[in-house]
Amino acid sequence: MSLRQRYVDFMNWFSMTKPGSAFARTVVARLDPLLYKLSGGRLTSVGPPVIPMIVLTTMGRRSGKPRSVQLGFIRDPEAESPKAADLYTVASNFGQQHHPAWSYNLQANPQCEVNLNGEVFHAKAERLSDEEKARVWPKLVEAVPQYAVYVTRTSRDIGVWRLRRT
Repeated sequence: MSLRQRYVDFMNWFSMTKPGSAFARTVVARLDPLLYKLSGGRLTSVGPPVIPMIVLTTMGRRSGKPRSVQLGFIRDPEAESPKAADLYTVASNFGQQHHPAWSYNLQANPQCEVNLNGEVFHAKAERLSDEEKARVWPKLVEAVPQYAVYVTRTSRDIGVWRLRRT
């Protein structure tokens, strides 16, 4: 097993633990959007990304100010062109009992901005129906294994969001 793979496995394992989730929620969530943006998607607060990452910027529903968060994502697995594919992300909030603020922001205003490895584009967000979520969930868990753990920590319906370029 390569050193890179050991790093990926350790970081994925640690982020699935309760202390790892707490660290991500309190430290990583504040630092990573800035580091990701400055490095063009090459760095996070713990080193190179171990899962596919974007920075999503929404408009605060109360403040009206831009709010950025780093999230795992996948491209639509059924898209013909990967470059133009819709992106899917999960409002897991590390398995907390409440939805993340960014999902409430998208409910209030679905217009958002996405930074994907330094490429910034505007998108419109839409929460997936249960049927659509069931279709993409296995691919999401394959790309971001933490989601399989987070869903066991909460009784709420964890939302999956489609981000479509505008």
